[in-house]
Amino acid sequence: MQGTEHWAKKGDARLFLWRKPAAGGVTSRGTILFVHGSSMASQPTFDLHVPGRPDSSVMEWFAGRGFDTWCMDNEGYGRSDKSRPINFDIANGADDLAAGTEVVLRESGAKSLLLYGISSGALKAALFAERHSERVARLALDAFVWTGAGSPTLAERKKKLPEFQAKNRRPIDRAFVRSIFARDHPGTADAATVEAFADAILALDDSVPTGTYVDMCSKLPLVDPARLPMPTLILRGQYDGIAGVDDLIEFFKRLPNADKQFSVMAGISHASFQQKNYLTVYHLLHAFFTQPDPVFSG
Repeated sequence: MQGTEHWAKKGDARLFLWRKPAAGGVTSRGTILFVHGSSMASQPTFDLHVPGRPDSSVMEWFAGRGFDTWCMDNEGYGRSDKSRPINFDIANGADDLAAGTEVVLRESGAKSLLLYGISSGALKAALFAERHSERVARLALDAFVWTGAGSPTLAERKKKLPEFQAKNRRPIDRAFVRSIFARDHPGTADAATVEAFADAILALDDSVPTGTYVDMCSKLPLVDPARLPMPTLILRGQYDGIAGVDDLIEFFKRLPNADKQFSVMAGISHASFQQKNYLTVYHLLHAFFTQPDPVFSG
């Protein structure tokens, strides 16, 4: 399936967007924007192709079901500008989404979007949704963290906080990408997928910004659930070391819209679309994004 590149402007920064339209060119289900995490750009996460692994590209899977699908490289990642001497934190990522969604809405003709974010991308998506709720029809937050309570991964990461605060970028390599899948529960992803994911990430970046790590280790909470009025889905992998269950439940309880769901995904750790059980994630997202609005609200 062919994709097309698009560009947004945020001040002097150019932001790369990638689009895979609905099969047949007819959008019948809505427009999705996928938001990537701290250590990789968008195409490796959402448009990955692995030989022998059907439907590895979540964008193509949803495009084949009538959705117009988009992703964007945040500033500091992938094909977007990396020139400013800053650490590209979560607030900056939400600013990126403000600029990027203007392009997505204009090009797609949609009035509002179906928004998915994973890990720090979920924080960026939620913060953007706070600021621009009128642009978000439904919000899906995967591997999300609210206060950070109960997160063993963040507890370990905080030990290196001074190092992250001292520089704007941190190096990544193949060993680092492999560690994403080994740290929580080995075996949740197959080796071929991990290697293909690493190939795609490292083809675009050999370092990534430190800003999201600094924020997640020292500035949480960054999102107020009471300011998210749209229907919201919380996704949490069974073995995810970032997203503490009790922390997420407290966040979930404070979401004001009764049209909300909390799903624990069996056998999945942190990077859900690269897991052996990735079709579980597709199913949950598809059901949420196609759910009809309630006729009666009481």
